[in-house]
Amino acid sequence: MPKRHLRKEILERRRSLAAAERDSLDERIQRCLLEHPLWRTPGMIGLYSPVRGEVATERLCRAAWRQQRTVVFPRVRGERLEFVAVGPDDPWATGAFGVREPAAGRIVELAQVGLLVMPGVVFDRDGHRLGYGRGYYDRALAGLGETPVRVGLAYGFQLVARVPRDPHDIQLHFLATEDGVIDFSA
Repeated sequence: MPKRHLRKEILERRRSLAAAERDSLDERIQRCLLEHPLWRTPGMIGLYSPVRGEVATERLCRAAWRQQRTVVFPRVRGERLEFVAVGPDDPWATGAFGVREPAAGRIVELAQVGLLVMPGVVFDRDGHRLGYGRGYYDRALAGLGETPVRVGLAYGFQLVARVPRDPHDIQLHFLATEDGVIDFSA
């Protein structure tokens, strides 16, 4: 199935989740990641601000802060992402595409992040993902090798057998769903 049709189908399904069901699934997905050894990956934690029905990250953020870990969020600068360290009292703004992003803070090189939690629209069983098609994460991760450890957050229905791929697409190492954490290296 072409990327456009696959995105549309999954986005419609994600949009149709009732608020109570979404909240329950978000809680389960975040708990699966927090209880997995992956969460103990050393270094900073990279998170995203959810939009358009993406899995929430608030519980992950609060847990990281309680553990005295540095948390970074992306913000769009032209065609690139920059990652900014944030604390509980730091200011936020609405950035590109209506995404909540840090209004200020220390910019961090992505290579310094230990665990990067990534959004997506569709994920496959080989660790490939489709986002919204702009390639921000692929560009940010290009040339970094296996660092940082990359994990996606998704509702189970977002996982399909195979997504269309391009040579520049960066694969995930793990995917957390309401049913647990999938290790793509296994």
